[in-house]
Amino acid sequence: MKVTFENPDKVNGLMTLTVEEADYQKDVEKTLKDYRKKAQVPGFRQGMVPMGMIKRQYGTAVKVDVINKLLGEEIYKYVNENKIQMLGEPMPSDKQQAVDVEGEAPYTFVFDIAVAPEFKIELTNKDKIDFYNITVDDKIIDQQVEMYASRAGHYEKVEEYAENDMLKGDLRELDKKGNTVEGGITVADAMLLPTYIKVDKQKKLFDGAKLGDIITFNPKKAYPENTGEVSSLLKISREEAENITADFSFQITEISRYVKAEVNQELFDQVFPEGGVKDEKAFREKIADTLKAQFVTDSDFRFIQDVRTYCEKKVGDLTFPEELLKRVMLNNNKDKGADFVEKNFEMSIKELKWHLIKEQLVAANQIKIDENDVKEAAKEAARAQFAQYGMNNVPDEYLDNYAADMMKKKEYVDNLVDRSIDRKLTEALKKVVKLNEKSITLDEFNKLFEEK
Repeated sequence: MKVTFENPDKVNGLMTLTVEEADYQKDVEKTLKDYRKKAQVPGFRQGMVPMGMIKRQYGTAVKVDVINKLLGEEIYKYVNENKIQMLGEPMPSDKQQAVDVEGEAPYTFVFDIAVAPEFKIELTNKDKIDFYNITVDDKIIDQQVEMYASRAGHYEKVEEYAENDMLKGDLRELDKKGNTVEGGITVADAMLLPTYIKVDKQKKLFDGAKLGDIITFNPKKAYPENTGEVSSLLKISREEAENITADFSFQITEISRYVKAEVNQELFDQVFPEGGVKDEKAFREKIADTLKAQFVTDSDFRFIQDVRTYCEKKVGDLTFPEELLKRVMLNNNKDKGADFVEKNFEMSIKELKWHLIKEQLVAANQIKIDENDVKEAAKEAARAQFAQYGMNNVPDEYLDNYAADMMKKKEYVDNLVDRSIDRKLTEALKKVVKLNEKSITLDEFNKLFEEK
């Protein structure tokens, strides 16, 4: 097979493949023989159907399949051997002329090839990039202690309502004279949180309420823009709730107040079940150590983002085969259409530029990952997820099982591979570039992302 490649502007490639009969004939004959062995045609024993009949019935389709397979193999072989950095898939060119595969060879096929722009990115100790060390101060530790105490709290029964208390009581629909409507809506043991009532006039009706008190309020006025809340409170459909205008009496049968846990040994053992925390000072120190470990991950994440920004500026503008890439993008998103491509193309190019930069950085730093790296990334993701709920000491066995489940799902694996690469690349680049280390509070650190 003859293959030629033209790339005058360096990014829009044109590949021409000329297929001779000798390139495909052997595979076509082999496939047709296999068809003959399996063909079941009335009047003939299996395997004894005349080859002429098989060729008439299947010859053209088999030839097309073989040629298509051959074209794909030859394109990727040529690309690899000639070190062409192809972007996306080859696309049939508008220079392609009609091919009659029922006629005699040779057949000529022309493909447009999107080629990555040529550039070189290299980082050394002459490159200075910010690295933020997040300080663990008393304010953050206080917030963590407060969070743990709140999560470990419990409800207590009280006699008088205060802000954030939960009320239980009996709801009864009233007529315009304030009497209970016979056969009207009634709800026993209705749960109510007056704190979340949107209208102050209705909310204040519960101020200072005591156990046994009867409060008259209007659910529709209390939640004027939330039919769902009215529906849930009164145990009726949303359609019925739309038409509710009546007042209701609410006789309080129970007042529950959420009380935070005391900061004592019981809380210490609950948060850090492995033990070793015997007083509040040790508790706070342990929290600080946990936060420092979490903040290193946050700092690393910001660092690789700053590496990206730095490298993109260093590389400068790159020329991409935009029209061809739009065709590739449209071909990969046929169900979403041209509007989707136009809306997302600029961001796609931005991500592609970083992908190409990262490829060079990964190669330069000899970054390689294996299954253990991906598994560790899965465990790290699981650990971070549990940490959001205050679970900082999940056993490794549980994390291993969680990670194993994640690795069974392809939609997670691709992301985990990227995480693994980013983590190794981050560690490598921290040793390569000059770190401009800065101490920063968590609030200041979070504001960096608002500015980006």
